[in-house]
Amino acid sequence: MGCLLKGGGGLYSRVVIGAVLLAAGSGSRMGHRPKCLIELGGVSLIRRQLIALSGAGVDEVVVVLGHHAKAIEPVIQTFPVTIVHNPDPDQGQVSSQRIGLAALGGKLDAVIVALADQPLLNAQDMTDLIGAFKKRPEASQVVYPLVDGERGNPVIFSQTVREQILESDLNIGCRQWQSNHPEFVTPFITGNRRYRVDLDTEEDVARFERETGYQLKWP
Repeated sequence: MGCLLKGGGGLYSRVVIGAVLLAAGSGSRMGHRPKCLIELGGVSLIRRQLIALSGAGVDEVVVVLGHHAKAIEPVIQTFPVTIVHNPDPDQGQVSSQRIGLAALGGKLDAVIVALADQPLLNAQDMTDLIGAFKKRPEASQVVYPLVDGERGNPVIFSQTVREQILESDLNIGCRQWQSNHPEFVTPFITGNRRYRVDLDTEEDVARFERETGYQLKWP
């Protein structure tokens, strides 16, 4: 896994990590608006995700855009990311995921697939997920957050899984791979509910503001 670097008097494995950030949806349940541009503390959700990934030391990021690309692209163009476009985002998240996975460079040990509408995730949360992947059982290929018995995001998986997804049928993404290979999937059991919070509807926004006391703002 990666190269060995000297640190703290010993050797440790340097895991090379790529990330795919999904932001191609139409926001149909949010008035057909780009929900990743909702701002928390004056910073859009998509920029928050990119800051978190960068702070966790992720080596390469691909952002997949679709319906609202013209609105989103100017917001992220200052980040050192690769922007790709899903020509038919209505095919669903799997199609965007596969486009993003294909756009990543080849020399990776692991890949994070993240959603652009999770308002509370920070660099430490990403670092904790990466740490859980490093500590996974030897045979495991996928690690995902499990919060109070419920799945969270992002998910992280090996380069092997990335290759197998891209070599498989077009309807196969990470979730489908996990369903087909449950013996290679390990939950990262945590009480951190930030992994569970995302914004899909106006009701989600209202509940988020009510429960956290934070105010969200459309640009």
